[in-house]
Formats: sequence, C-alpha cells, structure tokens
Amino acid sequence: MDKKAFFQKFVAFTTAVHQVTHEITKDVKPDDITPLQYSILEYIAVSQPVTLSQISDCQHMSMPNTSRELKKLSEKNLCEKRTVVEDRRKQYVHLSRKGEAIMDEAFKRIEARFLQRIKDASEEELEEINHALDVLHAKVFY
Repeated sequence: MDKKAFFQKFVAFTTAVHQVTHEITKDVKPDDITPLQYSILEYIAVSQPVTLSQISDCQHMSMPNTSRELKKLSEKNLCEKRTVVEDRRKQYVHLSRKGEAIMDEAFKRIEARFLQRIKDASEEELEEINHALDVLHAKVFY
C-alpha cells in the first residue's frame, strides 16, 4: 500500500468530516452562548465527566481561559463542578440539567440533519457505514 496516498486520503477524509460537522451543526447553539462555549458544552456532553485539563487540551486553550469560560457557563447554569470524594483536589465538570436540556435539543437537530444526509442509503450501505465507523473509532480515533 502506498502510505503517502493513504495519508492524503485520510487528510481529505478528516477535512470532509470538519466540513460536514460545520454544516450539520450550523445554527444549533443558543444565541446567548458563544461558539467556543457551545464547543465546550458539546465536549462535556459526549465525554462527561471531564476535568478542566481535559477540556483545555481538547479545545486547545490555556487553563486560565478554560477556567474563565467554564465560570461563564456555570453562571448561566449550564455546567457544574463536582469534587471527587476520593481526591478532594480533583474536580469533574458535568452538564447541569439546563445544560443537558440545551445539548439534547442541539443533538436532536443534528440527528435530523444527519438522517437527512443518509436518507438514500440502503440498509447494506448503512451497515457498511456503521462498520467503517467502528473500525475508524477503534484504530484511528481512539
């Protein structure tokens, strides 16, 4: 296998993933939060519980900026920190009930757009896509 061509195919694929992600998530965030805050909420929603450093790393932000954005989200009652009983120095960030409701609504809209994109796929193609996602998740995006 030509590894350079394989890598180029991967780059094209990841670029397409970013483009499609942008298209299907467009206009799903509430007006009272910034795109960065939405991105943080989305990460928390799919990965919770998470630490401040995990959010910082995933969002490519400094710890002080991450802390500041989390404070704003907490003030809007969208997320909350919980101290770990076994290690009181460690805190996990979770969505609040309000944050979960907002993300549930956003994910419903994203799901509808996703289903619209794959509406013409046959059952066999859907199975292939499902298998491909499993392989990608296990071998590339772990």
